[in-house]
Amino acid sequence: MTTIEKSVDVDVPVTTAYNQWTQFESFPRFMEGVESITQLTPTRTHWVTKVAGAQREFDAEITEQHPDERVAWRSVDGPKQAGVVTFHRLDDRSTRVHLQMEFDPDTLTEKAGAALGVVDHRISGDMKRFKEFIEGRGVETGAWRDDVNRPPQTR
Repeated sequence: MTTIEKSVDVDVPVTTAYNQWTQFESFPRFMEGVESITQLTPTRTHWVTKVAGAQREFDAEITEQHPDERVAWRSVDGPKQAGVVTFHRLDDRSTRVHLQMEFDPDTLTEKAGAALGVVDHRISGDMKRFKEFIEGRGVETGAWRDDVNRPPQTR
C-alpha cells in the first residue's frame, strides 16, 4: 500500500471549500486523469480515469462525511484505494485542505509510477488546481451537507 499526504491553503471560507469538494462531478475540471465522475447515489460515485493511456472504471463510496470537517471514501471495485480529505479553518477567509490517500498499485506501470513519485506529483498538481478552481470562482458550484457516519468496525 502506498500512502500520499498533501495539503493546500485556499483563500475561501471552510464552508466554501468543503461544499465544492462534495461536488464530485466537477473533479475532472481540476484532477488530471479523471475523465468523468457520475454521482450514482448520495454516497456512491462511478469514476472513469485515463492514466498513461489506460482507461479504468470503478465505483467509490463515501464511508464518512461531516460538513466542514471531512469526507472519507474507499473504492468498492477496481483499483484498491481509500482516503480522507479534511478541512481546517485558518481564519474567516482561508482554509487548509488536507488529503491523505492510500492506494495499492496494480500493474507494473502503476508500481513504477508510485516508486518514481509520479502519483505524488500528480496529486500535488490536483491540489494546486483545486486551489485555482475554487479561488477563481470564489463560490462553490453546489453543496451536499449530509452527515455520513463511519460504519461500525467488525472483527
